[in-house]
Amino acid sequence: MTSTAIDFGQVSYLLVTGASRGIGQRMAIETSRKFKPGSIVVLLARSASGLEATRTEILESNPHINVVTSSVDLSNAPKQLLDDIIDKSLAKTPIGNFGLAAIIHNVGTVGNVERKAADMNDRQEWEDYFATNLFTVGVLNSCFLHKFKECAKKLVVNITSKACLIPFKSMGFYCAGKAAREMYFKVLADEESDLVVLNYSPGPVDTEMTVDIQGRSNAEEIRNYFKGLRDTTTILTTQQTTEKFLTILEAGHFKSGDHVDYYD
Repeated sequence: MTSTAIDFGQVSYLLVTGASRGIGQRMAIETSRKFKPGSIVVLLARSASGLEATRTEILESNPHINVVTSSVDLSNAPKQLLDDIIDKSLAKTPIGNFGLAAIIHNVGTVGNVERKAADMNDRQEWEDYFATNLFTVGVLNSCFLHKFKECAKKLVVNITSKACLIPFKSMGFYCAGKAAREMYFKVLADEESDLVVLNYSPGPVDTEMTVDIQGRSNAEEIRNYFKGLRDTTTILTTQQTTEKFLTILEAGHFKSGDHVDYYD
């Protein structure tokens, strides 16, 4: 059985989606600190300015690696575009140069939290939500794995949520999307014994997404939940959850495909 412990202190290739802000930005920065010279970090998101801010901070802490940014809308990115992004980031660098190839699927949206499940009757809204949160995730993951199939160690991370396990009022799109996405990664882990797959649930984190839920949710208890976390300062920071994330991966005390929560 493949060890799930990850050594980041080597020449690595890392691709992070949703890397312009929040959890994805912090994970990209803190993980990149550990890489050896010759490593390549690829940052994907819609916001070019946010990606450039992430790139700048990465290079301040580790100037001997190459950081590539690509402003892309992952709701409708075709396979050819995703393949091209990976190919161009490599710039003819042999795959054999990398001891680790890793991808962090952080991209995610909360969906319409103003609708109850019984009122989610807009087919286009369903398709748009799953296009971003599941369809392109699966296609990008396949592109990545085929490109790095010869790499000695491959890590696939899905940023998941407690919402894939239990229902949250007003969050029908989010819960359904997270559940479907995590099951895809569990199947992947079961089929590919040479991969390390982690479904990481970062806990309630102070991000724009949770601010949005707190402000727009149709469920008073959900709005009060996030307000209570902020009022008591018990909501997590992106730094806290990223540190736990890296500790989990470096220790490797999980089975590939497992759902691991910040509070586990």
